[in-house]
Amino acid sequence: MDAKRRDVAAPLLDWYDRNRRDLPWRAKAGETPDPYRVWLSEVMLQQTTVATVRPRFSAWIARWPTFAALAAADEADVMAAWAGLGYYARARNLMAAARVIAADHGGALPDTEAALRALPGFGDYTAAAVAAIAFGRRAVVVDANVERVVARLFAIPHPLPGGRRAIRAAADTITPDRRAGDFAQAMMDLGSAICTPRRPRCLLCPIAEGCAARALGTPETFPVKKPKAARPHRHGTIFWLERDGAVLLVRRPDKGLLGGMRALPTGPWGDAPPGLAEAPAAADWRMLDDGVSHGFTHFTLDLALAVARTHHAVNIGEWWPVDRLDEAGLPTLFAKAAAVVRRMA
Repeated sequence: MDAKRRDVAAPLLDWYDRNRRDLPWRAKAGETPDPYRVWLSEVMLQQTTVATVRPRFSAWIARWPTFAALAAADEADVMAAWAGLGYYARARNLMAAARVIAADHGGALPDTEAALRALPGFGDYTAAAVAAIAFGRRAVVVDANVERVVARLFAIPHPLPGGRRAIRAAADTITPDRRAGDFAQAMMDLGSAICTPRRPRCLLCPIAEGCAARALGTPETFPVKKPKAARPHRHGTIFWLERDGAVLLVRRPDKGLLGGMRALPTGPWGDAPPGLAEAPAAADWRMLDDGVSHGFTHFTLDLALAVARTHHAVNIGEWWPVDRLDEAGLPTLFAKAAAVVRRMA
C-alpha cells in the first residue's frame, strides 16, 4: 500500500494533462506561468470559490495588470475592488507586498519559499503554492482540497485541526521533484472534481487503487473533524442617514473586522439589544421592521436598521450618492443592509 501511495504522481499528472481546468490565472500546457497572476489568484481563492473569483480576477487584472501597477494604486480603490471577497486584510497585504516587491525586488517576485515568506501576507501555504506553481520549486502545497485528498489517501485518523501536521507530512512523501506546480494543481483539481467532500467519485479517481479510505469503505469520514462549537451571536444597529439623495458612509478603523472599508455607520456589536444610542447624528430615526443577518468566521450577527433624513452637515464620513452606491465597494454585510433599506424606502 505504501508503495502505491508514493507512486501517485505519475497517474495523477497523466490525469491532469487530460482534465486540467481552464482558469484565467492558470498557464496553459507549455506556457510559462505569470507569477503575479499565480500570487493574486492564490490570495483571492482563500476561503472563496472559483466561481466567485473568476470575474473578479479578470476585472482586477484589467485594472492592475502588474506588481508595479498595484504598488502605485490608491488604497481606497483597491479596498473597494476587493469588496465582497471577504477577509479584507488580504487586500491590504496585497498592496503592502506589491510595494515591497516594487521597491526591494526590482518588480519581480522572489522565487523561493523562504524569500516569499518574508513578504507581507505570505504564510506557509501561499509561499509554497507560489513557489511551486509560478517557479516549479518542489514545495508541499496543502489547501482544503489537497488536505481532503491526502487525509483519504492515507486514512489519517487524527482530527482537524491537530491532524494537519500529519497530513502535511504525508503530502510531503508523495510530492515529486519534477512538475511540482502541475502536481499541486492536479491535487487541487482532483479534490474539486473527484475527491469531493460528499459522494466522492472514487470510480473515476486516477489514484483510487492506493487509497486507504476507499479500501476501508468510508472515504467520506476523512478528514476527521471535531464537532463544531456553537458560534457566539451578537446584535447591533446599522444607521442609514440620507441627505439630498446621498447617504452617509464612514471608513472603518484600519485594524479590526472589515478594517479600512467604507461602510454604513453602526453601533457596537455585542450582547445588548439594538438601539439608537450610537446614532451618528441627531435626527428623527425610525427602526425598520426588517434587519440583516450575517455570519463571520467566529460569530453570527443580527443588525437592526435605523433610517433618517437630515438637512444638516455631519462632521464624520462622506456623503455618497445613493444611485451610485454600488461603486462604493461596501462589504457584503453593508451591501445587504443597503439593499433592504432601498427596497423598503
